[in-house]
Amino acid sequence: MRPLTVILDNGHGKDTAGKRSPVWENGTQLFEWEFNRDVVKRVHDKLTRAGVVSLRLVPETGDVSITHRIIRCNRIVAAANRAGGQCVLVSVHANAGGGTGFEVLTSIGKTRSDDLAEIFCDLSPKYLVGFPVRKDMADGDGDKETNAVSILPKTNCPAVLTENLFMDREKDCRFIMSDEGREAVADLHAEAVLAYARKYAGGK
Repeated sequence: MRPLTVILDNGHGKDTAGKRSPVWENGTQLFEWEFNRDVVKRVHDKLTRAGVVSLRLVPETGDVSITHRIIRCNRIVAAANRAGGQCVLVSVHANAGGGTGFEVLTSIGKTRSDDLAEIFCDLSPKYLVGFPVRKDMADGDGDKETNAVSILPKTNCPAVLTENLFMDREKDCRFIMSDEGREAVADLHAEAVLAYARKYAGGK
């Protein structure tokens, strides 16, 4: 099997408008750019300790456009392919809109992305205890399929986007603001990627 490189994308940047929780009664507030980067760093560290190569797609604190994220990703994929390897992209986000729980998005159609997404759906209850998995079973699996998020269909490797609870619901937000919650989200991502690597990339 070809060795796997995991591309970790932390969505949005410090200068992205909105993308934050309400200010809660105790004065705390979650900023999505910071949450995404903290989780990605934790996942990167966990994968490194497990012997899996991972790269942070956007090390900057400022926003990088979707177009440039796709260009960066596809350059990494091309280099990995030339070296006999393969890649997978995981884009980390927090959700909003008044709901609750975890969901994972892929591009439309049956692809290897669906296999990774299904692992995330299966593992989510283990780590995000008490929060639902928001599934769309219309095509027989739990991922939500869309081509509206262009980093999913336009990157040249399997790609998923995770929405890790809702930052505008206080219970969800307080969990992902806590160190315990962030470790749980990072553990979910690390275990999902490692399970994918074992099954599809011959990893440990």
